Amino acid sequence: IGGSGLYHIQGLEAVREVKLQTPFGDPSDAYSCGTLAGVDVVFLARHGRGHRLMPSELNHRANIHGLKQLGVERIISVSAVGSFREEMAPRDMVVIDQFVDRTKRNRDHTFFGDGIVAHIAFADPVCRDLGNTLWQVADRVLSNESNGPAGRPPRAHAMGTYLNMEGPAFSTRAESFLYKSWGMDVIGMTNLAEAKLAREAEICYATMAMVTDYDCWHESHESVSVELVVQTLQQNAAAAEAILLQAIPLAAKPGHCPCASALKTALITAPDHFPPETRAKLDVLLRKYFD
Repeated sequence: IGGSGLYHIQGLEAVREVKLQTPFGDPSDAYSCGTLAGVDVVFLARHGRGHRLMPSELNHRANIHGLKQLGVERIISVSAVGSFREEMAPRDMVVIDQFVDRTKRNRDHTFFGDGIVAHIAFADPVCRDLGNTLWQVADRVLSNESNGPAGRPPRAHAMGTYLNMEGPAFSTRAESFLYKSWGMDVIGMTNLAEAKLAREAEICYATMAMVTDYDCWHESHESVSVELVVQTLQQNAAAAEAILLQAIPLAAKPGHCPCASALKTALITAPDHFPPETRAKLDVLLRKYFD
């Protein structure tokens, strides 16, 4: 999934565009299906090509459901973020390992409801196997990049907490200092919902958070603005593509994480009480357990 600044992926071969309908509405755009480094890959521009959708307009359920329909087993999500830490500088990459939710859209962050209840385990909200692969590759790739705003090559950070705000406005200065005091590492507007839905869909999920700015807490740096973000996005997008080219063949190898069986102990509704319409809507998620 490509975020701000990443609307296509270099190196994708034999590309075919697939438009899908889902029980939860329309995804952000057509899916680009092809091969990258010999691996079957599906790419989706999170905000649509041309960046047409605000964070609050994204249909995360449709986006993830469409990927599940297409047989996707691992999601690498690239996202532009602001940083609350001096050492996580613009052009750095952070492999997220935790999320904090400051949105108001919980109903849009689950496939369940309407008569079928499930409670996924979410203490560790990302796939560490996939995240570790991304970090190892990014650490190698970024060390060869030119110096960034911090006066050094960009760095890959193996862990970080992502605060998911509502948007579309950036933080007030008071909010920025509050989130920093909480110990948050980066801030963005999109990835928490993807992580929750990917877990419900039993798809491995990891976030490559590409730092564009210091939000508005840093006294010696300009407060975040679209102009400032765009200046860094192109360099971040090129770095992300270089990381993906090397990481995808490694990520495609069989792993041992529990992501693929997340629903096995999560469903609480008795099958004989499943409403037929809801059961049909969730078929792509439930068929392996109830066919």
